[in-house]
Amino acid sequence: MNPANITRASAQQRSQQITAEAYLVTVDLSGLGLDGAPLADPDTFISTSEITFSSTGGESHVDLIADAVLDAWLDEEQLDPSTYADGRLGFRTEPGQHTLVVTAMCRYSHTGEGLHRFVDPADDRVYLYTQFETADARRMYANFEQPDQKATFQLNVIAPKHWTVISNAPAVEPVAGANGFGIWEFAPTPRVSSYITALIAGEYHVRPGQIETLTGPIQANLLCRQSMAEYLDADRIMTTTQRGFEVFEEAFGHPYAFGTYDQVFVPEFNAGAMENAGCVTIRDEYLYRSRVSAAAYEGRDNTILHELAHMWFGDLVTMTWWDDLWLNESFAEWASHYAQQRIVAKHGGIDPWVSFGNARKGWAYRQDQLPTTHPIAADMVDLEAVEQNFDGITYAKGASTLKQLVAQVGEENFLAGVRTYFAEHAYGNTQLSDLLGALEKASGVDLSNFTSEWLETTGPNTLRADFDLDDQGRFTRFAIVQTADPAHPTLRTHRLAVGIYTLVDGVLRRTHDTELTIAGERTDVPDLVGHARGDLVLLNDRDLTYAKVRLDEQSFAILVEHIGDLEDPLARALCWGAAWDMCRDGELPSGDYIDLVLRGIGSETDATALGTLRGQAQLAALAYTPAERRAAARARLASGFAALLKDAEAGSDHQLSFANQVVAAVDTPAGAELLKAWLAGEEVPEGLAMDADMRWRIVSSLARMGAIGQHEIDAELARDNTITGQESAAGARSALRDAAAKEAAWARATTDSSTPNGTHVEICSHFWSYGQEDLTRDYAQRYLDVAQRISDQAPEWKDRGHAAAQTALVQLFPAPVADRGFLDEVAAQLASGRHSDSVTRVLREQSDAAERALRVQEASR
Repeated sequence: MNPANITRASAQQRSQQITAEAYLVTVDLSGLGLDGAPLADPDTFISTSEITFSSTGGESHVDLIADAVLDAWLDEEQLDPSTYADGRLGFRTEPGQHTLVVTAMCRYSHTGEGLHRFVDPADDRVYLYTQFETADARRMYANFEQPDQKATFQLNVIAPKHWTVISNAPAVEPVAGANGFGIWEFAPTPRVSSYITALIAGEYHVRPGQIETLTGPIQANLLCRQSMAEYLDADRIMTTTQRGFEVFEEAFGHPYAFGTYDQVFVPEFNAGAMENAGCVTIRDEYLYRSRVSAAAYEGRDNTILHELAHMWFGDLVTMTWWDDLWLNESFAEWASHYAQQRIVAKHGGIDPWVSFGNARKGWAYRQDQLPTTHPIAADMVDLEAVEQNFDGITYAKGASTLKQLVAQVGEENFLAGVRTYFAEHAYGNTQLSDLLGALEKASGVDLSNFTSEWLETTGPNTLRADFDLDDQGRFTRFAIVQTADPAHPTLRTHRLAVGIYTLVDGVLRRTHDTELTIAGERTDVPDLVGHARGDLVLLNDRDLTYAKVRLDEQSFAILVEHIGDLEDPLARALCWGAAWDMCRDGELPSGDYIDLVLRGIGSETDATALGTLRGQAQLAALAYTPAERRAAARARLASGFAALLKDAEAGSDHQLSFANQVVAAVDTPAGAELLKAWLAGEEVPEGLAMDADMRWRIVSSLARMGAIGQHEIDAELARDNTITGQESAAGARSALRDAAAKEAAWARATTDSSTPNGTHVEICSHFWSYGQEDLTRDYAQRYLDVAQRISDQAPEWKDRGHAAAQTALVQLFPAPVADRGFLDEVAAQLASGRHSDSVTRVLREQSDAAERALRVQEASR
């Protein structure tokens, strides 16, 4: 086990002894040492943490990940810095209040954990930002690194005077310091956990702004790199933020708790965003420098609202330990869609639950059918378990389950319980039972079975309709049959609706529905007896519960012919999901699924669905189609989307989506010549922008086909010498159909620990391509060697961080060449028990996906 790991048991023990009260942290970014001389290593900085705490007495420790402890004092007693080891500095106290001061030599991060330092290749400006979840605040300052050790946080920063420096408290002007540097002295925050403290520093562009809250206006600035300032569409971002404040303050019944709300768009960010109290960080890929679809804007709005929801659920009230990480993320996931729904109802737009059904929920179903699935409320025994379980169960299945809970208790009762929860636990820490207790009190509904059925079990149920009809097509009986995988046998209580859809003037429209609660293996639905069958019977209409659904034979036949005529976008999302489930489960040949997508995607109105369906059709054509028929399936996909592109409205989301799929699918000399023409500005469909991101997608596709080489990639990089351009060029080089390029990409991905995480993602995600099997087959064995070295914490991986290791393990898995022999070898290695838990988990998941692909290929022959 990593010696810097923190276990739940040790955290509980410390909380019985130690109570943090206040932090005063000074971070010196001047590059100078305590003696005023330049630091020997420019990648280091000095941090001093002054911690006020109370103790019941005895042995304890403070957490810190640093190159060295330079000085340490407990009250008036100097501690021995040489005792610092394995991320801990020990001390002994008598009962009472104490002050611990630790000065350390810390190190900038280039992997997105701790205090990350980035130099923009566009203009050589320097940008710093922090990312501390789950336990990386200790990379910047000594602290008690666990969520229940809340304390006030006060930050002082020494930095170049022309920099912008912000934190969790309202902005301050710097005062003059020694050697011409400035000193920023921020006010203390309310009580917060260490993982949501923050420091942002550098030559950021600042767009001043403010938000109106129930207690008055607060500072709400937007920040980004100078080179991205022209892409900062501040008006939309601030509009979404203001509307979110209005929804949440009303719904949650508690005013915003922090004195500022800045949003900072940062480079090389490993996640989507992070809910630092009053100082949210967001990956700056959300600043769109090229044409993107409405789905991208909707997704960014959802991210903004997700992080804002955390200001209440996560920051104001915080989980006691990471066991309830799922609740933290699931609540924000549910709340962001709830807020979008409220905003759409008032200002117009598309129902966000449609997008949720078309993308996020599919993520949950996929994750929940892997051999590594886990209960929503997972047993987080330590930080390593937390890192492994930050997944689709934590986010999307949890949010789906909360949506089911809302359906069970009623929305108003749910919100009433949430208001009580915030009122009773503000600035404190809680467990799941605290929230469920508040919901039971507000609704009068007994939720004792909710935890055991939904939170402590695994795997999705599958629902089918079982009915008979009379001669006039009316139901004489109707039942819902619920099944479960034998490995995950729980049959749950579901609140759901059944929709009856009928073709009316060429439109497939809901003509009847009924809502009910089902439980057990079979539930009769007497409300439908005597009602006309219609043309399509849809279980889980309105997507209230979390379950896979199957369509009866006649309903599926109608769907095949009329998917584009189904007028309700949420019903379409459910039907698209059912069809994809059938394909993944080997019940629908991959070619039939491709045909269904090509038949219906042109009339699809949900922009998120466009991307999801394209990706699934691509997977069906490649991974789910037998090798001997793969070229034909790919050609069918390319030609089908080329026809759709020809008919798409100029400048529309459909045109952009279909063009992207043509770029991804083509694999012939004629297709390569077309893409080259587009790069040259020839034969480009009217309204299709050949902007930077589109050009890189084309360059990568041409590299995959062997239609260009290093020279052309270098020329494109000269046009776009930004961090995005550099990352994209690295991806294109990795995609090249060239043995030397593959060798160089592999080395950079697996042995060069200096490769930044963003670049690393591009290299790994472009390395494997269907159609390059002869060139890359030998890398399958080398992948297994890399997995073992990651497991063994070999020198090149020891300090890379979890994100980089996960990227390599997931993206470099040799899916295109994962045949029976390779999978048997993986199984043998797993059986040997030589791998760490995190590596074992990825190998099991990736092997399971490859096994599924082989099964679907066989079923599609």
